[in-house]
Amino acid sequence: MLGESFARVGAALLPPRCLVCGAAGADADLCAACRGELPWNRACCARCALPLPAPAPDCGICQRRPPGFAATVAPLLYAAPVDRLLTRFKFHADLASGRLLADVLGAALAGRVQGLDFIVPVPLHRRRLAQRGYNQTLELARPVARRLGLRLAPGLLHRTRATAAQSELDGAARRRNVRGAFAAAGDLSGARILLLDDVVTTTTTVREAAATLLDAGAAVVHVGAVARAP
Repeated sequence: MLGESFARVGAALLPPRCLVCGAAGADADLCAACRGELPWNRACCARCALPLPAPAPDCGICQRRPPGFAATVAPLLYAAPVDRLLTRFKFHADLASGRLLADVLGAALAGRVQGLDFIVPVPLHRRRLAQRGYNQTLELARPVARRLGLRLAPGLLHRTRATAAQSELDGAARRRNVRGAFAAAGDLSGARILLLDDVVTTTTTVREAAATLLDAGAAVVHVGAVARAP
């Protein structure tokens, strides 16, 4: 009760501002106008969430190279202002942006993850983690796991070697970059896993991570991400 009182006083003294336009928000993070203009990923491939002219169970890429994961939920497109919010959260420890993005992702996943056991965030290599100070995907996964009632299990997947930033590479180089870069923590027989990432760009990272989990015995892997690159 005391905490709620402090929160009300704080809101009165420092009214919430929209993270995108700076106007007084209808809620703590986003005004109604900016929320309505978010780039929603409404028509996409059910398998990899690639934006399409109309929804489809598999895009052409997934038909040619079927990924190991069963489905992907990525509610937003990686476009303005989502790209800025993710950058602020990922590289500048903007916790308010992270809270907003986790809320959007959790709402999109609610009702679509029945029967799953664990949330596994895509891990950072220990060297990258030491440089950044935190794994942004793990921080997204914490509130999502609480909302969905799933067990957060970051220890089930490890990054075994440092890799170059995927954003700096083309498609073929991305695949080489992450090949063999993950290891599962023992036998995962029968585990039903939600693999979480912040952004899915070419699916290269989540394909490799999902394959590692499936090779360790996982029964099924679904993918969740805040945004999908067009």
